[in-house]
Amino acid sequence: MPINTDVVIIGAGPAGLFQVFELGLLDIHAHVVDALPHIGGQCSELYPEKPIYDIPAFPVIGAQELVDQLMQQIRPFDPTFHLAQTITELRRGDDGRFALSTSTGTQFDTATVIIAAGLGAFQPRKLRAPGATDFDGGNIHYRITDAGQLAGKDIIILGGGDSALDWTLELHDKVSKLTLIHRRVEYRGQPASVNKMKTLVANGALKEFHGMVREVLSDNGKFRGLRVADAEGNTHDIEADDVYVFWGLSPNLGPVAEWGLDIEKRQIRVDTEQFQTNEPGIFAVGDINTYPGKKKLILSGFHEGALAAFGVQKYLDPEKRVFLQYTTTSPIMHQRLGLKKKSQ
Repeated sequence: MPINTDVVIIGAGPAGLFQVFELGLLDIHAHVVDALPHIGGQCSELYPEKPIYDIPAFPVIGAQELVDQLMQQIRPFDPTFHLAQTITELRRGDDGRFALSTSTGTQFDTATVIIAAGLGAFQPRKLRAPGATDFDGGNIHYRITDAGQLAGKDIIILGGGDSALDWTLELHDKVSKLTLIHRRVEYRGQPASVNKMKTLVANGALKEFHGMVREVLSDNGKFRGLRVADAEGNTHDIEADDVYVFWGLSPNLGPVAEWGLDIEKRQIRVDTEQFQTNEPGIFAVGDINTYPGKKKLILSGFHEGALAAFGVQKYLDPEKRVFLQYTTTSPIMHQRLGLKKKSQ
C-alpha cells in the first residue's frame, strides 16, 4: 500500500534536513527520500571533513559535523528516511495528489513534493588522463574522509573552485608537500581564498602550477604522480603519493527532468515567495533551484526551506490563516520542539 503523507522531500542534504525542521515547526511530518545509502548529501559523500565558514553562529564547522547538528535539530519531528533509492515516477492524480514510486518499490500518496536534491544524481568529474583508471580509488581520490591520514605525504590537488582552495588552505601545513594544479591562471573560488593561497605560495608553504594533466605516471605498477603540460605545451613531471581531484560535480537530474517542470540549465525555476515550481504542489529548495539573484549557498537553502514550509502549509489548507510564531516565546513551538516547561 502507498504511504499516505502530506509531503515527500527528495534529498537528504543540508537543505532537505533543514526543510524537515521548518515543516516540523508547522506540525507537518515529512518523509525523506535519498539516492545515497546515508544521510548528508554532498557534505557526507564528497567532503565530510571540509571546513565551512559561512554558517551563522559557527565560525567554522566541518561538513559532516553540520549534518550531525542538523540531525540533532530535527530529532523532535521524527522524520522517516528512505535511503538508497531514487524517485523513478511521479504522477498527479485526478484528486490533485501525487503518486511517487522509487527504485526499490516504495510508493507514496502525497499532497506535496519538495525537491531538495542538490545537483541531482551527482557524480564527481573524473580524471580521464591515460593511466588514471589503474589508480582510481587507490591513489586518485575525489573526496577526503580523514585528513589525518595525509600527514607526511606529498599530495596534488586538482581544481580551481572553492573545494580545491578550501582543502589547499586546510592541508598545506598538515602534509609533507602540496601542489595545487589548475588549468587556468584565473580561479573560480572566493577571492579571499585565492589571495590566501597566493600568499602561501609566495612564502613557499605550497606550490602552484597551471596546466593540463596529460598522463598518470607510474613505475612497475606503482603510482608516481602526474605529467602536466603548461600553456606553452611543455610537460612537467610532478611527483606525489596521492592526487585529490576537485573538479566539481557532473549533475544529472534524472527522472526529475521528465516531470513537466520549468528547467533552465539543469535547474528548476521557482518563485521567490514560497519556492514553488510551475507545477502547483511541487516545491524546490537548495542548489537544484534557480531564480533571479540565486546564490548557491547552504545559507540560501535554509532561507528557501523556511519560506517553502509556509508555502506547503498554505497549499495544504488555503483557507487557514497562518500566524508567524517565534520559537523563543511560542508555547506551541515549545511543545512541537519537545521542550519541557521550567519548574516554578
